[in-house]
Amino acid sequence: MPFTAQKLHCNQSRNYPMADLQVTCINKEPRVDPHHGITHLGGPGSSGNGWKWPRATVISSIETGTNTFYTLVNGKRANVAVIDGPNGKYVRTHADGQWNDNLLALKECGIAGP
Repeated sequence: MPFTAQKLHCNQSRNYPMADLQVTCINKEPRVDPHHGITHLGGPGSSGNGWKWPRATVISSIETGTNTFYTLVNGKRANVAVIDGPNGKYVRTHADGQWNDNLLALKECGIAGP
């Protein structure tokens, strides 16, 4: 099933604004593996406090339409989407009609977040 980019600004079933969160860091296990194991995603928060969520929480938030997530690399936005892979669900970025690995290139999140 092809990915369709959607610009959603509110959760239509609950009629409240969705947060559009930038992902600026990840945690992986093992960190040296370039293709597997994203465990957490994080980024800056609107109140100055960063956020860091488990991958499962991000996936649930995307699937329920609670939040959207994106990366910004060299001024170019890539939306984070959920992929149902052979080993379960994972997250990946999509921009300009192409799937890419922007998440894997991000820096490591600190203990509390970015």
